[in-house]
Amino acid sequence: MSSILYKVLKDRRSIRKYPLKDVSEDVLLRVFSAARWAPSAHNAQPWRFIMIKDSGVKRKLAEAMASEWDKDLSRDGVAPEDRERLIKSSIEQFTKAPILIVVCLTMKDMDKYPDERRQEAEYVMAIQSVAAAIQNMLLAAHAEGLGACWFCAPLFCPEIVREVLEVSEGIKPQALITLGHPAERLEPPPRKPLESIVYQNYWRHRR
Repeated sequence: MSSILYKVLKDRRSIRKYPLKDVSEDVLLRVFSAARWAPSAHNAQPWRFIMIKDSGVKRKLAEAMASEWDKDLSRDGVAPEDRERLIKSSIEQFTKAPILIVVCLTMKDMDKYPDERRQEAEYVMAIQSVAAAIQNMLLAAHAEGLGACWFCAPLFCPEIVREVLEVSEGIKPQALITLGHPAERLEPPPRKPLESIVYQNYWRHRR
């Protein structure tokens, strides 16, 4: 059984191309169930998932996020023709994916502190918890024969995402996952050698 787990870990890829093929409800339920079994601070489970299948909503969200990105690209001095190419590609990625999942964070059940230092740490703990749920989701999707890709676009325009999806102020968009049957097979990207990332007696190796 452990060999299966390691194979899933090593074989998973970020998939950006999908055929026009539905994903069954049973598979989707298993993927979301895997996400909720992730570890979380205080077992607060601060994740919330918004699943989008409707093509009109996908396009509205993709175009709204792209519009905000275009403003950032313009401020960065990116040439108009390059901005147009990037924006077009972004909208296509999100509208052509069978399913979009907007992953959000809520502080509702996290601990509350009167001082900024501890409250900031609590917020980071919630972010880490949500990230763990996303990882579970990606691995479960791969185990089900699906492809998925984790995008952080909502972090750069959270208010736009909340407005389009009409979610309450306490729900904070963190990521967007595209999901569907994979239409591509990718080679594994390089990984850093273990000796460059695992230290013993770390304080002796700091530079």
